[in-house]
Amino acid sequence: MRTFTHGAAVWDVACPQRPSRVAGLTMAGFRVRELDGLRMVPHPAVTLLLEFGAGSPVVDWAAGRQQRGSIVAGPGLGAGGAVRARGENVECVQVRLSPVIARAVLGASPADLGDTVVSLDDLWGREASRIRERLGEVPSWQGRFALTEALLARRHEAGPPVDPEVACAWRRIVGSRGLARVDGLAAEVGWSRKRLWSRFRSQLGLPPKRAVKLVRFDHAAHRLVAGERAARVAADAGYADQSHLHRDIMAFAGATPATVAGEPFLAVDPIAWPSSFT
Repeated sequence: MRTFTHGAAVWDVACPQRPSRVAGLTMAGFRVRELDGLRMVPHPAVTLLLEFGAGSPVVDWAAGRQQRGSIVAGPGLGAGGAVRARGENVECVQVRLSPVIARAVLGASPADLGDTVVSLDDLWGREASRIRERLGEVPSWQGRFALTEALLARRHEAGPPVDPEVACAWRRIVGSRGLARVDGLAAEVGWSRKRLWSRFRSQLGLPPKRAVKLVRFDHAAHRLVAGERAARVAADAGYADQSHLHRDIMAFAGATPATVAGEPFLAVDPIAWPSSFT
């Protein structure tokens, strides 16, 4: 376990010793003594937060609404900087699910989540409580990761897959870091534009154009966190100019590029999700 210190943020972070055997599933463990209004920055994955410690995280969102405990959030949650997390003595396993496998793992399409935070208890019923109890009984982070992976792998194997064409289009978007031409995706998978748009949205939770923008934003935001200049990031990440980058960052994160560059939510990623930065 490593200690992440970034301004006032001090978190203990644990990582699995090996990649997950489920493609599209990554995990990290967090122990946070005090979580004070952390801005949640949109990410191109479905987020599954499994808490088990003495404290309980609280997510504030959408004009005073809040969700406590284990939660599920759809891809891109936090647009406009409207979602914050807080809590004391929080211990949790955070899982990032590629939208391609999220429907099978969750038992519900990411499209059903929308722009909301859903309680895992509401989604999985008593199974969510059992997971919380079992995680609390395991004494090590590697044991918790193994337990989480086994539980989610079983759900993934039993759940319905997305269409291969939809998965192919998603991989194309991610592989290009958001530079794929949206109009060319349908031709690449051999479907009509209308059919791809409909299936993509219903199975992954967002339309292709939004997916392209989200993936491009995520790549650009992490480059800003790494200390690269906004003008260089804008040019390399496919933005028309620096103003275009500024507008996109504001739309997704509710903050300027300079502010986003200092967000702990993003700065912790090279420690928590190292395979994404190698």
